Amino acid sequence: MAETSDRSTIDIDFGDDGLVPAVAQDADDGEVLMLAYVSPEALRRTVDTGRAHYYSRSRDELWEKGATSGNTQSVVDLRVDCDADTLLYVVEQEGGACHTGYRSCFHRSVEAIDDDGTTVDVETAGEQVFDPDIVYE
Repeated sequence: MAETSDRSTIDIDFGDDGLVPAVAQDADDGEVLMLAYVSPEALRRTVDTGRAHYYSRSRDELWEKGATSGNTQSVVDLRVDCDADTLLYVVEQEGGACHTGYRSCFHRSVEAIDDDGTTVDVETAGEQVFDPDIVYE
């Protein structure tokens, strides 16, 4: 089947809280690096600068990935899913994406789960690529 191009406009569904989830994926190997949330302003800054911007729900503020740590994300492709309620940032990652020092926020594999389904045993996969105590002191 041939690929087609159909340029149009759509409205992003930022939901009741004004945010949309965004998955950051490594442009080279496809690894999922992190999931964060994006406000309309964060999306605008990402498109305008080519650098990943997100909205921190815990700090209640806009932030540029790597502004403090130096572990930046250059966006090479920005996609929206079929429901227009999730974004995919395809990025060139400099250093680690995870604030705990790992390349990916998804550095733990689930090994077992408790009876009520809320607590899991995990095994850490991968190594820290930076020391968060030094970077965020």
